[in-house]
Amino acid sequence: LHELATSRKFLTQAIPTLEELGYKEEKTSFLRGGEAEALRILEKYLEDTSKVVKFEKPKTTPAAVRPGDTTGLSAHVSQGALSARTFYYGILEVVNKNGSKCTSPPVSLIGQLLWREFFTLASYGTPNFDQMEGNRVCRQIPWDDDPVLLDAWREARTGYPWIDAIMTQLREQGWMHHLARHSVACFLTRGDLWQSWEKGASHFDRLLVDLDWGLNAGNWMWLSASAYFSAYLRVYSPVAFGKKWDPKVYLRTV
Repeated sequence: LHELATSRKFLTQAIPTLEELGYKEEKTSFLRGGEAEALRILEKYLEDTSKVVKFEKPKTTPAAVRPGDTTGLSAHVSQGALSARTFYYGILEVVNKNGSKCTSPPVSLIGQLLWREFFTLASYGTPNFDQMEGNRVCRQIPWDDDPVLLDAWREARTGYPWIDAIMTQLREQGWMHHLARHSVACFLTRGDLWQSWEKGASHFDRLLVDLDWGLNAGNWMWLSASAYFSAYLRVYSPVAFGKKWDPKVYLRTV
């Protein structure tokens, strides 16, 4: 083994590609990990004072392939590469210098960090937070259980280009804009397919690069109107909402 490891042929031979090993080359996330990368992204984002002070969650675009007007730091925070405290004080420094020009919680950047803390605390203090049964904050809703519909949603085969594009992005990149997540979560549950939010949360659990267990479960309960949110009839249309952001992909194909 020592002779093999120190041989010139071994040292100069390139690492085989996935294709050479007999595997299909898969698309991977554009996100890159590590503390140095997280701090670089944060520093660059905070340099754009206007973007920081004017950030307003409902007005950011879910049609972006990569984070544009959002920070793109959710994965770094969820995986521990960037401290939420460092993130908070970086934003606060910009806010303190600009005063009344800034947006306010809950739609501001600081508001987004507060939501993170809210769901973390709620998940810590609520048994069975990631399921309907035995969860004291969750409405007990008689969801349907249709594997065909669930698979169509998971595999981006719903026939709605807006929904299918988002689900494809999830599968290939492990990331979607938060309003895109809202769209597909509402569609799966109360909006269209009437499937359990638990099934959707489980799928997100498996694919999201920026997975945060408490945030994921809490947001799925919110979007399915199972907890925290009660305006049941306010839904994300799979046609009208998509058309708002990208008119070219709104028409249903089946």
